[in-house]
Amino acid sequence: MSQVFSKSPEHCAKQGGLTIDKSYKKLFFAFSSFFSIVLAFIFLIWLTLHPAKPQFSLREADIYQLSLSGTHLLNSSIQFTMLSRNPNKKIGIYYDELQAFAAYKGQQITFDSFLPPFYQGHEESNLLTTSLQGTGLPVALSFGYEVEHDQTAGRIVLNLKVNGKLRWKVGTWVSGRYRFNVNCVSVMSFGPNAPTAPLSSNQAAQCSTAV
Repeated sequence: MSQVFSKSPEHCAKQGGLTIDKSYKKLFFAFSSFFSIVLAFIFLIWLTLHPAKPQFSLREADIYQLSLSGTHLLNSSIQFTMLSRNPNKKIGIYYDELQAFAAYKGQQITFDSFLPPFYQGHEESNLLTTSLQGTGLPVALSFGYEVEHDQTAGRIVLNLKVNGKLRWKVGTWVSGRYRFNVNCVSVMSFGPNAPTAPLSSNQAAQCSTAV
C-alpha cells in the first residue's frame, strides 16, 4: 500500500521564509564586505597622501590711511602681501572664493576685497597682494581712543585675514570644497615721531591657518 504525504500550507510558508532570510543575509554580507573594502581603500590613500594644510606668511603690510570722519565713521587704506605655499608633494590645491579684509581689536576696518581664484601645484609658492579700502565704515565709539592709546604705546597691531574655499587635487581627482581661514598679525611702529603715512611692517610673520 502506497502512502501519500502532503505538506501543509504552514510548512511551505516556513521554508519560503528561511530562503528569504538567507538571501537577505547574503546580500547584507556582500554589501558590508564591499563597504569595508571601500573604507579600507580610502584610508590607505589617506595614509599615503595625508594632505597638509597650506602655509601662509605675511611679507609686507602698509597703512596709507586710518582716520575718523566724525566720531565713528572710518576711512582706511591698507595694502599687504602674503606668501602662500603648498607643502604637499603629491597634492595640488585649487583656491576659490578668496576674500581679504583687515581688523583692529576685533573690528573690521576695511571692506572685503576679492582675490582671483588660482591653482597651486605640488610644493609651489605664490605671492598674493591686495589693496584694502574703507570709506565711511562704522566703527565703535571707542575706536579713536584705542588708536591714541596705541600711539602712546608706540605700536599698532592689525589682523590681516583671508577667507575662502579650497579643493584638493590628486591626479585627475578633485575633492569637494573645504572652507579655510587665514589670520596674519602685523605689528607696526606707531609712536608720536613715526611718519604719518604709510605705516609699514616689512618683517615676515607666520600666519595661522584653519581648514
